Amino acid sequence: MPGLTGSCLCGAIRYAVSVPVTELRACHCKSCQKVSGAGGTVNAMLPSEAFKLTKGTLKRYTAIADSGRMLHRYFCADCGAHIYSQREQNPEFLSLRAGSFDEPPPMKIGMHIWTKSARPWSYIDPQAKQHPGQPDAPATRP
Repeated sequence: MPGLTGSCLCGAIRYAVSVPVTELRACHCKSCQKVSGAGGTVNAMLPSEAFKLTKGTLKRYTAIADSGRMLHRYFCADCGAHIYSQREQNPEFLSLRAGSFDEPPPMKIGMHIWTKSARPWSYIDPQAKQHPGQPDAPATRP
């Protein structure tokens, strides 16, 4: 799927993706609710090497995510639109905001994470995989 591109709201940031994207992941954690101003975010999970910034410079905000891990969020300093996030512990992958694609191919949300904190108005497809928290987070000890 060469040519998959996207941008921020104002166009100061542009990017290209070099791998096919067919499935999305919806995150309902409280941080994603705050950053989106909605029920969460919808993301394409990509290898970092498949993402190329083609215009602009992203600003970074780092904080501890609901999973307890350090998460870097990258966004446009001009319009504030979030482009992607990346866990400090897994820099080889990133979570690209699907709403930032210019002309997205057909995609479906295949997984919902952090369903335990989903807002009452959030639709969670019963056919999709569901996780109450972070699916790959280490188990907590009693």
